[in-house]
Amino acid sequence: MEKNTIVTVTITDIGVDGEGIGKVNGYTLFIKDAVIGDVVEAKVMKAKKNYGYARLMKILAPSPHRISPKCAYARSCGGCQIQEMSYERQLQFKQDKVKGNLERIGGFDASFLEKIMEPIVGMEKPFQYRNKAQFPFGTDREGQPVTGFYAGRTHDIIANTDCALGVPVNKEILEHTLAFMRQYHIPSYDEKTGKGLIRHVLIRYGFTTEEIMVCYVVNGSGIPQSKELVDKLVTIPGMTSISVSPNTKRNNVIMGDSYKTLWGKSYITDYIGEIKYQISPLSFYQVNPVQTEKLYGLALEYAGLKGQETVWDLYCGIGTISLFLAKKAKNVYGVEIVPQAIDDAKHNAKINGIGNAEFFVGKAEEVLPEFYARYGTEHPGAQAHVDVIVVDPPRKGCEEIVLQTMVRMKPQRIVYVSCDSATLARDLKYLCGEGYELEKWRAVDQFPMTGHVETVCLLSRKAQ
Repeated sequence: MEKNTIVTVTITDIGVDGEGIGKVNGYTLFIKDAVIGDVVEAKVMKAKKNYGYARLMKILAPSPHRISPKCAYARSCGGCQIQEMSYERQLQFKQDKVKGNLERIGGFDASFLEKIMEPIVGMEKPFQYRNKAQFPFGTDREGQPVTGFYAGRTHDIIANTDCALGVPVNKEILEHTLAFMRQYHIPSYDEKTGKGLIRHVLIRYGFTTEEIMVCYVVNGSGIPQSKELVDKLVTIPGMTSISVSPNTKRNNVIMGDSYKTLWGKSYITDYIGEIKYQISPLSFYQVNPVQTEKLYGLALEYAGLKGQETVWDLYCGIGTISLFLAKKAKNVYGVEIVPQAIDDAKHNAKINGIGNAEFFVGKAEEVLPEFYARYGTEHPGAQAHVDVIVVDPPRKGCEEIVLQTMVRMKPQRIVYVSCDSATLARDLKYLCGEGYELEKWRAVDQFPMTGHVETVCLLSRKAQ
């Protein structure tokens, strides 16, 4: 295949970044904005040996699953990759994606996977589900400040204050901010020159409490005339926390290392199920609380706790799964590499009156083997005993030494929560080769309109 070739392609799959996938004489092409079932005319823009990238030129025959997007910027913005595909087909695609990886990479039989599969957990209302949004600021051709989201694979801002995935109040906050910047001639940050002030605004919203947080990321120490901006924002019902986070570094990291409260509290409060969380500008917190409650409820169900179990929660973050588990277990031990997250986990345990959860700072691949070596070898059957291990690793999956130690600790059940079904399949293949069997699995649509999908799996130790 050569660059600039015009081809006709039938789209049969969706890639990890939401691009359509089709083949021409066995040659794979990735085509942005094409959905499963489309027949398209495309122009090859980049050709490698076995695959290439093409630009959608014309839809020759639209897919039966193609719909008009809710957002006018869906195609140009990089936030939603598959908004032009019906939600029912999105769910089917995501479930098939997980099943395909478990079959192809994990080596599981297709009929076996179908037998133990539970149906994907979708959303009744798959829009306005995000409780967090980070909007970059820039300058338009007339020199006026703009905000929105980056176009796919670029840092070009698509000006839009009304994202279909965010909560409605985002629009009011952004328009107040833009009006303030125009009135007081406050410049947006320019990545190329390193000049300008307003880089991003972080907005968080408590779905249960309806509390609102606004944090401005600035290329400096503060915002001139900030009182006037604050006075506008506090008129919005639910406004709870307004802060500024200095970030003068020339990099792609959004938040600064610290923040200063301009008005109100330094945090907002929200709930997942019955568990209360205090969330600061720098806290990690799941962005879809509706689906997170379903996801963690599923992990808790799979754990099968009766009240006397010892549970390890690896890659525990701010303790969201740990605290769910602690309500039903005897003891829970959480491990997370980020010290700030562990501080949050301990604090969240305290404000919920949970005393049977203990948290460790460090890499799971270091903490778990060290703990097992200390208590599992020198004192067999002591604290190293574990009934259930829950893992929710980053996209790269678990380090092999973590998997090895899990196997040596011999929990009766392993609950694996995954945001990447390819690495999930790899890790399940290892565990199932070391004395465990996959009992059931279920996909959860945590991020509608995107190509991402979460999966929960239950593994049980085979009788010896």
